[in-house]
Amino acid sequence: DLGIFSSKQEVMVVLLTCYISNQKHRKATIRTFSGHSFVYFLVYLKTSGTPFTGFLLEAREAGSSTPVGSFVATPSNTQGLTCSQRSVSITSQLSCASFVQSYNTFWVDVKSPVLSRSGTSGSSTGATSTTNTISSANCGVTKSCFSQPSGCDPSSNSQCFFMSAMPLTPSSGIRYELTGPTSGYVAFGFSDDQMMGNDDIYICTLDNSGMATVQHAYSTGHTMPTSLPLGNVTGVTASIQNGVIGCSFTSTNAISTQRASGLSSTYYILFVDGPSTNGQIQMHKDSFSSATKMDVTTPQILGSAGLPEIMQAHGTLMLIAWMTTGSLGMMIARYFKGMAKGVNLCGKDIWFVVHVTLMIVTVSATIIAFILTFVYNMGWAEGVHSVLGCLVMIFSLIQPLLALMRCAPQHPQRFLFNVAHSFIAMAVKGLAVAAIFTGLQIVDTTTSQWMVKLMGGFVAWELLSYTMLEVFIRWKHQTGKDLLLRVNIL
Repeated sequence: DLGIFSSKQEVMVVLLTCYISNQKHRKATIRTFSGHSFVYFLVYLKTSGTPFTGFLLEAREAGSSTPVGSFVATPSNTQGLTCSQRSVSITSQLSCASFVQSYNTFWVDVKSPVLSRSGTSGSSTGATSTTNTISSANCGVTKSCFSQPSGCDPSSNSQCFFMSAMPLTPSSGIRYELTGPTSGYVAFGFSDDQMMGNDDIYICTLDNSGMATVQHAYSTGHTMPTSLPLGNVTGVTASIQNGVIGCSFTSTNAISTQRASGLSSTYYILFVDGPSTNGQIQMHKDSFSSATKMDVTTPQILGSAGLPEIMQAHGTLMLIAWMTTGSLGMMIARYFKGMAKGVNLCGKDIWFVVHVTLMIVTVSATIIAFILTFVYNMGWAEGVHSVLGCLVMIFSLIQPLLALMRCAPQHPQRFLFNVAHSFIAMAVKGLAVAAIFTGLQIVDTTTSQWMVKLMGGFVAWELLSYTMLEVFIRWKHQTGKDLLLRVNIL
């Protein structure tokens, strides 16, 4: 049965009534063909077992019950029905009523995927397909590719962010593909540098009806990109499946940045993903750029650029603070108070001086790392990592302030400080480790995530060390032997 609909309508084919002996044998196949003014949907209904005896089909506008378009009843045993003065339904010649093979064997309101096709004018367009066929096949041979993690294949890895550019004949433009896991959008841009600003951008996003669509935009600085007409963009296909969005389209638009315009220049590729609200993209949460510039007319495989030096410094400082100096400072305060007993430095016990020094270094490193990431992002960055980092910063400032206000060791309320001090120390340590893990997941572009695994081994070793020291010190205390190490029992 051939359905004819306006090329600018979004429709769904609804199997209103289908009488089949077994539901698992029901199958509807839809193929689309585009004409000059209409899109033709070819619908097949078949079974792999006992055949059905009747059906009723209707095409509706997406999100409503309004019938659209018309059917051409090609089989000899079918006929069209008129709804709202338009021939849109089709039924078997047996009857337009509900005939059943048995009293309980029928199905109603079976819907197809939403199908759409839009023109090339305006700033966005969409054409939803039932499958995402984007893959890394022929990368470096017929098309240029850029992915994160590096070398991933979106056809087999649902966590793969991917874009490709395949030059067609000289006058036919470039065929672009982009895909990635997101709840909102993925986008790539052509840039003269590896920073956002003055970039020609294509966006694959969800519109206000939840449909995948393509948009064209231009960014100026770190502000919201300005929407542009799609221009000479054709052959748009888009899909959203299991949280993975994908778009493919052909463009003959000239690439325009501040420095250059055209298809022959070379550009860095920027790739971002983030949320969207009612079709409006929001601040991106993840971003990465190519290590080298790309000529879209020359197939090649691009590598991801390394982490900027300012962010390398951020990560290094956080690792030093919470996996070395912070850990040592807490170990000394908990397990090594008996060291160099009777030896003072600046009027204080050695263990206390070392503990305070290490924790000052820890807090200082955390503050510097916190400032560096804000400078790099020029404000707040979305994501779990940012939230964890802020919590670490807050607790890191509370801890020394609380220590400055502590009462004397012999004060009857001293135990309150001891409990609070210990609790905050454990909380900030746990939050810092979680922040480091989430940060490594962002920067580790390898499929094996070896940085995360190495960090896991480091944390396991540190946890084992804490456990062994705790068991040893409690055993010494219970046996009543002379302690080389003295535990402060709260």
